[in-house]
Amino acid sequence: MTGRDGESARAPVNVASGGRGEPPHQEGTTIRILLAEDVALLRGALTGLLDLEPDLEVVAEVGSGDAIVRAALRHRPDVAVLDVDLPGMDGVTAAAELHERLPECRVLMLTGLGRPGDLRRALDAHVHGFVLKDVPPAELAAAIRRVAAGEQVVDPQLALVALRQPESPLTPREAQVLRLAAEGADVDDIAIVLNLTVGTVRNYLASCITKLNARNRIDAVRIAGEFGWL
Repeated sequence: MTGRDGESARAPVNVASGGRGEPPHQEGTTIRILLAEDVALLRGALTGLLDLEPDLEVVAEVGSGDAIVRAALRHRPDVAVLDVDLPGMDGVTAAAELHERLPECRVLMLTGLGRPGDLRRALDAHVHGFVLKDVPPAELAAAIRRVAAGEQVVDPQLALVALRQPESPLTPREAQVLRLAAEGADVDDIAIVLNLTVGTVRNYLASCITKLNARNRIDAVRIAGEFGWL
């Protein structure tokens, strides 16, 4: 069954969802999963593999970040398995919003690129697990079970590299300006959104370029994104 925004849902299982402060998941019950992946073929393959596990059930599928929270509020999954790079709202931003709106739903992030900066952003967004997409199906299923049980699961190689990453040289306001630039906003748009003058926005962008030793604004966005500073 396919709903709005490409959301696919299964008939819900009658499993109560815990509230704030309750155990993440009760052992012996089916773990309800929301899956967010923009590549339809991969999304279908992951769903098929996870549904082979007797204690796992994908109750909803979405293909964009903007549909994650809406689908989670509707289906009340135990674990949301989210791709980092999604059209619309990215997976990490969606995870942060999901934490605010449905804190009992735990989040496991999937990434195909393995950027350490994404891990740092994910941990700041209260994500409970972070693994590479190329893990064997059995390991992915095990990671979902561990996250549902209240554990934190992080790829050890990514964790090691992330710990060695330097702190961001950008101020919160500089990061905010550069983040809007990364989303495609021009100087005038940024000035309106942040209630700043155009000259102030240009100064912030120039400071970002200097601090990151970047060639231009696009290069600054790339560098900050790779380090997870946006």
